[in-house]
Amino acid sequence: MWTALFEKMPPVKVVDDSIDYEDYTNLDLSAGNTDLELVNADDAAAFGRYLNKYLSQHRAKVAYGGYNEKRNLYKRSTIFKDDNSPERDIHIGLDLWSPAGTVVLAALAGKVHSFNYNTGIGNYGPTLLLEHTIEEQVFYTLYGHLSLESITELEIGQTVKASEQIGMLGDATVNGDYAPHLHFQLIRDISGYFGDYPGVCSEQQLPFYLDNCPDPNLLLKINKR
Repeated sequence: MWTALFEKMPPVKVVDDSIDYEDYTNLDLSAGNTDLELVNADDAAAFGRYLNKYLSQHRAKVAYGGYNEKRNLYKRSTIFKDDNSPERDIHIGLDLWSPAGTVVLAALAGKVHSFNYNTGIGNYGPTLLLEHTIEEQVFYTLYGHLSLESITELEIGQTVKASEQIGMLGDATVNGDYAPHLHFQLIRDISGYFGDYPGVCSEQQLPFYLDNCPDPNLLLKINKR
């Protein structure tokens, strides 16, 4: 259903429309990337320097990737592991890494479903969920790691246009202590969540989340580089 719904649509952008997709480069943050062994992922500033160097080396302005990617980045945070459930370490959104203050855009026309400031190391920080209806199909887009200013004047039910600015990327002081980036996620069934939805799952949960949260690049259609 998702492929048929999105394949006939033109590519959309969710960060700074002035940056061409030719200026994007793919970033592998999987557990199998041995280059990350030399980076202190617990230090947002150090990780930011790694990303800046990576972008410079690839002559790019945005690094993207991470859907269905098993990562070690979450081991520092208690929100991804407790004694009663398996560790969550598989990313089910798409990350777009760009400097704090980068403009964030609504992928499609819709309305504000919910928003929240999800605090704590490893969490989303300021988060916005939009609700969309296309060909009688209702679904949601999630925008995580925003600036606090992005959600201060929102109202539930507020309408937004496609490509309208809905916020900006936050920095490590508010975004869960990450280098600045947007976590963008498609969600079919929101299941009662408000201002939040899991962006990382366990191996056991993966079949459900891959079905409920399809690859955002079906919609964005970023050029592979």
